[in-house]
Amino acid sequence: MTACADPGGSVGAFLCQAGQVLRGAGADNPRGEARALLAHAMGCAPDALLRDPRAPVPAEAAAAFGDLLRRRLAAEPMAHLLGRQGFWTLDLGVSPATLIPRPDSESLVEMALAEAPDPARVLDLGTGTGALLLAVLAECPAAWGVGTDRVAAAVALAAANAAANGLAGRAAFVCADWAAPLAGRFDLILCNPPYIESADLPGLMPEVARFEPASALDGGADGLDAYRAVCAALPALLSPGGVAVLELGAGQRQAVEAIAIKAGLRPIGARPDLGGHDRALGLRLA
Repeated sequence: MTACADPGGSVGAFLCQAGQVLRGAGADNPRGEARALLAHAMGCAPDALLRDPRAPVPAEAAAAFGDLLRRRLAAEPMAHLLGRQGFWTLDLGVSPATLIPRPDSESLVEMALAEAPDPARVLDLGTGTGALLLAVLAECPAAWGVGTDRVAAAVALAAANAAANGLAGRAAFVCADWAAPLAGRFDLILCNPPYIESADLPGLMPEVARFEPASALDGGADGLDAYRAVCAALPALLSPGGVAVLELGAGQRQAVEAIAIKAGLRPIGARPDLGGHDRALGLRLA
């Protein structure tokens, strides 16, 4: 890593050496991560580094890159290091206050658009970065939505993401415990709740266990606490003909469907994620 921080090195040398270090640490895409981190340190697009591999890396950028590399080797997520994460068609700011949006969660957007292609009012419970709500609003130009989150820093981040993606005029964010302060009904309700069993949290991969908020992961002893709270609130929030789409943890479909039915809801099927696992569960009023 010392060699990678040599201010006299070229772009190509930095990428080669950092890629080797990251590969040795077990990174899935060491060369890509090295390129993304160096581009971030130099304030340019990753592709720009490929145009002139012999270009020198300025001393200030070299120091910043060395710091980013050390943090990455300590398992800090790439999204935190870059401050950004792509989701659906959006570029979202991220922070340690929220979960990092994941590609598997795009299954919820796909199901939402299939079941409610033209919603007027959208609600996102536990919005985090605002990813689910903003992705739907980006596809539905006549829709307006609300996102709630109990973490004030998450609410501020989601609002900033709405503004950065040109959606601030159609999105509002409220600091609240699920739907506690809300009145009225919504055509589409989205929710990615905490669903990891409490005892399993220490065993999560270091990127998650050490750097993402436990409050957004911990679903209680059986992983289902948030589903019970959300499903109990949904009948008073869904409009007639409306649909709710909840993210599922691995193997949780049957248990969550039972909770939903008990709350007066009707499961309408599930949509798989990229790995073929049930990820998005659709619900309507019974």
